Amino acid sequence: MNKIKLFKRSGFAIFSMLFLLISNELKAQEKYQATWESLSQYKTPDWFRDAKFGIFIHWGVYAVPAYGSEWYPRNMYQPGTNEYKHHIATYGNQATFGYKDFIPMFKAEKFDPDAWITLFKKAGAKYVVPVAEHHDGFAMYKTSLTKWNAFEMGPKRDVLGELATAIRKQGLIFGLSSHRIEHWWFYGGGRKFTSDVIDPKNADFYPPANVYDPFNPKDKAPTMTPEFMNDWLLRCTELVDKYKPQLFWFDWWIEQPELEPYRKSFASYYYNQGLEWNKEVVINYKNSISYPEKTAVLDLERGKLDGVRALPWQTDDAIGNISWGYTKDNTFKNAQYIVTNLIDIVSKNGNLLLNVGPRADGTITDQETEALLGTGKWLDVNGGAIYGTRPWKLYGEGPTKSASGQFADQKVPFNAHDIRFTTKGDILYAIALGIPTEDISIRALGITAANGKIASIALMGETAKVSWVQKPAALVIHQVKKYPSEHAVVYQINFSK
Repeated sequence: MNKIKLFKRSGFAIFSMLFLLISNELKAQEKYQATWESLSQYKTPDWFRDAKFGIFIHWGVYAVPAYGSEWYPRNMYQPGTNEYKHHIATYGNQATFGYKDFIPMFKAEKFDPDAWITLFKKAGAKYVVPVAEHHDGFAMYKTSLTKWNAFEMGPKRDVLGELATAIRKQGLIFGLSSHRIEHWWFYGGGRKFTSDVIDPKNADFYPPANVYDPFNPKDKAPTMTPEFMNDWLLRCTELVDKYKPQLFWFDWWIEQPELEPYRKSFASYYYNQGLEWNKEVVINYKNSISYPEKTAVLDLERGKLDGVRALPWQTDDAIGNISWGYTKDNTFKNAQYIVTNLIDIVSKNGNLLLNVGPRADGTITDQETEALLGTGKWLDVNGGAIYGTRPWKLYGEGPTKSASGQFADQKVPFNAHDIRFTTKGDILYAIALGIPTEDISIRALGITAANGKIASIALMGETAKVSWVQKPAALVIHQVKKYPSEHAVVYQINFSK
């Protein structure tokens, strides 16, 4: 071999080695560390910001008694509660028939994951988040960490795994939720009297069962042990490794100070796994003391914000008004409520994660199905004003005050004079949160130096010409005889350049 060829080959080899070293160094720099400083480099992925609408699924053993709420397993051990009285009257005392005895009754004989996801896709959802484990400690997936799981008991199916497959098969994004941390005190009432909670035979299910009332501000929570927190972390990382979710949703009690190192460790592990998968991932958290801003995505339970938030956020709400899980006496929101509140949330830079609670046999109620299909019908026509949009300089205007904060339902319905704005590129969408019965006046779109002159307005889903006039005080859009969809009306606006 001559010297020139040798030099070329060795030079290329050296270049390749340097390139690999630099690439590996860059990859190492991308890795997240278990510090808030490192985790604050996290950016909310565009898939989440574009999706806007997801489905939450609360399904578990609590669907068998179908009474009160998904907190039945706790409340049935709280003397004096309706659940406690109902349980004794219906099933006998808690020593002879405890919560564990509902598990064989949880058969899921009509569970069809493909049918569920078909429905959710028709509803317009872009991601789906089943509950992996609720406070009751019964895992809805195949796990090596406890025998109390849906693969070994009850349905004897890997419910989470089957849903993950169906979700991905239909082109939606798979997420999951963990409510495990509240298990620390969930069955505590069962220690106050003779119940199966204190039976040593059930020591691997009910405990720790600390006697604590999280809703009594004077009651101090027992400090979690390293063993319990390690178990929490192991369960979370097992879910990540086994099911590769792109969204991991946490309930509220993870904010406890002693859990901080574990929260940071989990976030760094999960985000780094996302890098390995080449998939952008999301952690949802409640309460600002759980995860600092920029390190994860804020979630508000049954509530929302009253203005635009610079950072993306999410509302989790349920179609059911009383319970997240199935109960026989639940009442339900309709598509009008869901559509108008989805629009309100999106205009403020948020997403809506909407919950359904299937029956124990795996069927979804007619009321929830109707609400979902009604929402999907509206999105089929108007989804362009929702998906992939970003907030405008104002979220909107109108006479109806928006609910604000957690646990704040929109008790006063929106109407056609309530306007919300979204944007996509050069297009501004002005959305009336009702069907107009007269002309619509939008003050924020009057002719000003900031707004400029409107060039055209189209009614989304309709080819007929829209009549309008832009004045200094307001934009006035004239009523039309027939609108293309129910619940809300979208005007697509282009400005003169």
